[in-house]
Amino acid sequence: MGLFDSVAGAVLGKLGGEQGSVAQMALELVNQHGGISGVLDKFKEGGLANEVASWVGTGQNLPISADQISAVLGDGQIAQMAEKFGLTPDVISSKIAENLPAIVDKLSPNGELPSDGASVLGQLMGMLKS
Repeated sequence: MGLFDSVAGAVLGKLGGEQGSVAQMALELVNQHGGISGVLDKFKEGGLANEVASWVGTGQNLPISADQISAVLGDGQIAQMAEKFGLTPDVISSKIAENLPAIVDKLSPNGELPSDGASVLGQLMGMLKS
C-alpha cells in the first residue's frame, strides 16, 4: 500500500459509519483496478457497457444488482473485501450495487472521469460532506 492509499484510508476511516465504509469500498475498487477507468472497464467487459455509459453520461443512471456486482468482480474479490471490511459478501455486493452508479455519476459531472487518484479522493470526500 502506497502513501496515498494509507492517507486516504486513514481519512476515510475517520468518517465512520456507513458513509466511511462505502467510501473505503469505492477507494478499494479504484485501487484494485488501476483507477476509476479501470473499474468501469471491468464492468464494460462484464457486459454492462450500457449501465456504465448511463453513470458517466448526463441522463438517468441505470441500476445494477448485487448479483451483477458479484458476477463482474468475482466471488474471490468480493470475499476479500468482505473480510477486510468485516461484512458478509452479500452486504458488500449490495452496498456496491446501491452506491456505485451514484458515485460514478458524481465523479463525472460533465461526462468525463477524473484522471488521478487525488482528484477521486477529493471528490469522494466532497460527496460525503454534502
